Amino acid sequence: MPGRKPGGIRKAKVRAFAKINLGLKVLNRRPDGFHEIRTVFQTIGLADDLEFEYAPGRGVSISVEDELKIENNLVERAARGFFEETGARGTLRVVLRKKIPMGGGLGGGSTDAAATLLSLAGLCGKKAPMEALARLAAALGSDVPFFLYGGAALGLGRGEELYPLPEPGAWPVLILAPPIHVSTPAAYRALGRAELTSGAGLPKLDSFQAFVWSGLAGPLAENDFEGPVFRLHPELKRWRDELIRHGAQAARLSGSGAALYGVFPDRAKLQGALPRFRTEPLQIFRTRFLTRAQYRLRLLGSLTEYIAERQWPPRSR
Repeated sequence: MPGRKPGGIRKAKVRAFAKINLGLKVLNRRPDGFHEIRTVFQTIGLADDLEFEYAPGRGVSISVEDELKIENNLVERAARGFFEETGARGTLRVVLRKKIPMGGGLGGGSTDAAATLLSLAGLCGKKAPMEALARLAAALGSDVPFFLYGGAALGLGRGEELYPLPEPGAWPVLILAPPIHVSTPAAYRALGRAELTSGAGLPKLDSFQAFVWSGLAGPLAENDFEGPVFRLHPELKRWRDELIRHGAQAARLSGSGAALYGVFPDRAKLQGALPRFRTEPLQIFRTRFLTRAQYRLRLLGSLTEYIAERQWPPRSR
């Protein structure tokens, strides 16, 4: 069980939760080479597990263990960035157990990085205001800043400019993760002019605005990546349509894919849809929307022994 150990060692077990995109509009390419986007992020209950062991010391030693041997692991990069930003010193050992499918548009690497930043803010005894964490997160990836907040949020710019949205409730969600890797750069390259939402393309952008102003209660906004990604992988469109036919009130590709999700009106409808997909080459996950309060309480609960009070972001005693 996580807790204090001899010699000032601090341990914590933390869950890093996935996200889905409730609509994603790709606008023009910016001077910095990135595309301007409009999206709604939503955290869900599917999560990776991370174990942290930190011992204060004079030098800096960081190790990350994961069964998949992920290259350029964002957890290690996040930890090094935190140590450099705050001046923390000591030995950090992290064990990462992946459950979120990689390359699926569910934010697995990004949420692991954000969970690392937030956990170290609670473990290392160093002040780490949200402004500093957000700066570190944005340098790691466009989705990472969202996971510092959780819940439902409007994402602008590259996705790093964030504004809270009303919570839509704990809707049941079915995640379908196929054995297909969709490279995000390749997905952007595959976007033809027809799929891009221009600033003057008011009908497409208005549908996104209408969804946001509905309090996320209206029909889901489009995901601009569905056109090009479905052309490359037609089976993804078939599975998305099957989700609708079998009771989902909405179904979309998440991010640039290849994971799909279906939002169901209740658990019974979700359970009824499961037999249709069990014979397909898919990883299947039953989960639900995670509100901002639930998201934060789960992480704070993992750090209770070390944090001064239940504030956000976590702050060491």
